[in-house]
Amino acid sequence: MKILVVGGGGREHAIISALSKSPLAEKIYCTPGNGGISACAECFDVAATDIEGVVALAKKLEADLVAVAPDDPLVLGMVDALQAEGFMTFGPKKSAAVIEGSKVFSKELMKKYGIPTAGYEVFTDSESAVKYVKEQNSYPAVIKADGLALGKGVILAQNEEEAVSAIHEMIDERKFGDSSARIVVEEYLTGPEVSVLSFTDGKTVVPMISSMDHKRANDNDEGLNTGGMGTVSPNPYYTEDIAKEYMEKIFLPTINAMNAEGRTFEGCLYFGLMLTPKGPKVIEYNCRFGDPETQVVLPMLKTDLVEIMKAIYEHRLGELDVEWENGSCACVIMASGGYPLSYPKDIEIKGLDSNGQIEGGSETTVFHAGTKLSGGKFLTAGGRVLGVTAKGLTLRGALDKAYEGVKKISFEGAHYRSDIGARALKALDSDPLHLGYKDDMEDYIEENGVYLRQ
Repeated sequence: MKILVVGGGGREHAIISALSKSPLAEKIYCTPGNGGISACAECFDVAATDIEGVVALAKKLEADLVAVAPDDPLVLGMVDALQAEGFMTFGPKKSAAVIEGSKVFSKELMKKYGIPTAGYEVFTDSESAVKYVKEQNSYPAVIKADGLALGKGVILAQNEEEAVSAIHEMIDERKFGDSSARIVVEEYLTGPEVSVLSFTDGKTVVPMISSMDHKRANDNDEGLNTGGMGTVSPNPYYTEDIAKEYMEKIFLPTINAMNAEGRTFEGCLYFGLMLTPKGPKVIEYNCRFGDPETQVVLPMLKTDLVEIMKAIYEHRLGELDVEWENGSCACVIMASGGYPLSYPKDIEIKGLDSNGQIEGGSETTVFHAGTKLSGGKFLTAGGRVLGVTAKGLTLRGALDKAYEGVKKISFEGAHYRSDIGARALKALDSDPLHLGYKDDMEDYIEENGVYLRQ
């Protein structure tokens, strides 16, 4: 099969890496791609949001499958346009992608069908919104732009001043353009956060391995919100019992609700979840693979990803047995200096070979997020530059390998968090029987820093 992947970040690099393992993948293309992706797929200079351009490219390449990865083209209806020309696709149609494209839609869907989520109110004028937050007088207050905002449309206001400022910036100053013409003011939830990506064809839903994202720019969850500074998988807070509860209360009800609304969802549906003291609640939905969650989830996939995408398109996902590797996976994001605010570009990245991987070989995989290849050198081209990813029998082992990889790469101004996975390790240490690698357990022995059952 000739496969075209639309997008150009770390998520797309991870998707292409997984697709390339399939014996069905004869040739993989990507548009627009990036420096690292160009080492494993032929890249083209067509923007991910250029619907006519992507359709024309798919025709030119005679693609057998087109996987649309980012949110923007999905919400704009790229899958609809491709299917209208007869292409097999992976990703939801426009009518289903609205589950991420509009926070108001998703909140009202959950309210209508009894899917647990945070309490909320919707506003289109700042005066009413300000009055509401002052009356609630509860902080942090969660203020969300209705539409897509490059992952930056959520503000956690710590006090009244921050809340009022965020409301005026969104509604009056249109900080995120039309995306913030409407806002959602939401109850702040507490508890461990869990990301669960899921495959679905609208009839069957198959959750993937859970993961834990790290949104804040700096250690100890301090600093500005980012698109994600690192991830680990699986998430230790997400037990088998909790997974069963979520399937019953959230996953299946969401798929059924979308069907009832005539918006059947086909592709990857991302559930952003909170394990609150009052039970499971949905924070948000995404209509595609999360980034950087994909970098720790897909490396653990044993089943052929091309087969899964075909089965979803043909509405026979229930016939597949989707299997995963044992162990853990960790990803540490190396970002440009200044990110998530302004940052320089075109800085040479040192320590990578001609394929964009660590020189001299390594147990890690480097997924390129914001890079370009110029004159045989990899240069920075975005805020999040690289996702250094490693697998291990334990989370501690995976993290050690990932950070060993990070130390072999450098570029001026690079910054990364040194505590990715710390919360997950703490959770594991507090429950060694569940996690299985605590050094004072008689049933386990240490072998090169990894704890194995005797």
